Amino acid sequence: MFIPLGLTLELRDPQMRDLGGWLDEAEALGLDFAELPLCEMPLIRGCRVIPERLAEVRAACAGRRLGWSVHGHLGINLMEEPFRIGLHLDLLKANIEVAAELGARHLVIHAGFAPAAQAAAIEAAYDRQRTHLAAMGDLARLHGVTLCVENIFEFEGKRVTALPGRLAAELAAIAHPHVAATFDLSHGWLHCQQHGVDFLAEAMALAPFARHLHLHDSFGRPDDFWTCTPIEALAFGIGDLHLPMGWGSVPWDALAARCAWPAGLMADLEIEPRHRPAHREAVAAARGWTAQLRQGA
Repeated sequence: MFIPLGLTLELRDPQMRDLGGWLDEAEALGLDFAELPLCEMPLIRGCRVIPERLAEVRAACAGRRLGWSVHGHLGINLMEEPFRIGLHLDLLKANIEVAAELGARHLVIHAGFAPAAQAAAIEAAYDRQRTHLAAMGDLARLHGVTLCVENIFEFEGKRVTALPGRLAAELAAIAHPHVAATFDLSHGWLHCQQHGVDFLAEAMALAPFARHLHLHDSFGRPDDFWTCTPIEALAFGIGDLHLPMGWGSVPWDALAARCAWPAGLMADLEIEPRHRPAHREAVAAARGWTAQLRQGA
């Protein structure tokens, strides 16, 4: 099956003056869409969309042959404590508005996370997430957007979040047509190594719920010891490195052989900016891999 391929833009200028150059590069690479990172775009203030800044982005995107997806703010957490959750929901509503205004099919948000605690507290946090995802799925449907919940991994040694199989079970329980998964394969590889569980079994569980993929590589080694710089982390091969496919140890061939994916899948390259010279290599690797994927029954 043909799977549209995109690129997450890595904006560094606070005034977004680098947006046009990134869009030019995405088109030159022959990509099908670009993923716009709200966490790097000053489009929202106090959970309210800033119309003039959104208009700037719309103007930059106008006339392009690219489609669009949007990566929401990383701090949105639908497993947050009840006294704080309203703020997260307000920001998510603004994210949905931006995605709709930009014509994006998918809004990527991170799976919820909670402090390490008793099992009852963790399960209560999952209950909250299911309730809020269902409600926000209704809002997303009204805007023509699908919420794609991205699996992450445990960080700071004390944040609990869903393994790929648990995220699959949560999405099955929600059973909302506008709430699906963004399967980040490298995040899953890293998270499963943190817990010593079978990554391929976890991947086979989540794949049927994925409408969006994040493609990058790592060695599946948690960054649970000190390094001085990102270059040192790269030398050790630890952490969430966002390497081009094939540079790490994600078992790409086994994933292609064993997982079944739904129709309408989109795949997005998330490559660390220091590896930007390897974009053409990354695009070729991703095109080759996605061509091997099989659709489920």
